[in-house]
Amino acid sequence: MQAMRRVEIVLMAVLLGSAPACIAQSATHTVRSLTPQAALKAAQAAMQSCAKSGFQVAVAVTDRAGTPLVMLRDRFAGPHTVDTATNKAYTALSFKTDTLAFARATMAQEAMSGIRQLPRVIAVGGGRGIESAGSLVGAIGVSGAPGGEADDVCAKAGIAAIADDLEL
Repeated sequence: MQAMRRVEIVLMAVLLGSAPACIAQSATHTVRSLTPQAALKAAQAAMQSCAKSGFQVAVAVTDRAGTPLVMLRDRFAGPHTVDTATNKAYTALSFKTDTLAFARATMAQEAMSGIRQLPRVIAVGGGRGIESAGSLVGAIGVSGAPGGEADDVCAKAGIAAIADDLEL
């Protein structure tokens, strides 16, 4: 009986000793993040793209949390363009979709139309997420061109300028 009890105790100790190794998980994880240098390069390219078309805009590039890394504003862009560009980037990042598609999906009479009422949400083209190796690492927002479609073209130009630097 005592021998059986010892075997049970040894087995229990072995099982308990190995259990944490089986279920142990790291308390941290690694994430990708857009660098300020890449953000600046994207913002400059977007602004240049709009300037070539004669548009005075503001461009914001955020990190993966929606916090601005870079904000550029043409000296003739309207004062509203700074917040609008930042919030377009925030919207694209938050909803993981470009803001042109978001605008269509949240139009009046659509099931998700009420989401437009959330703070900082902008349902106008010009906001796009920036991905690297399948992860969302930031976003870009452009405001000031005549219409969301024109803002979107400039945002795409900003992303294209750093595409080779991103691991796709």
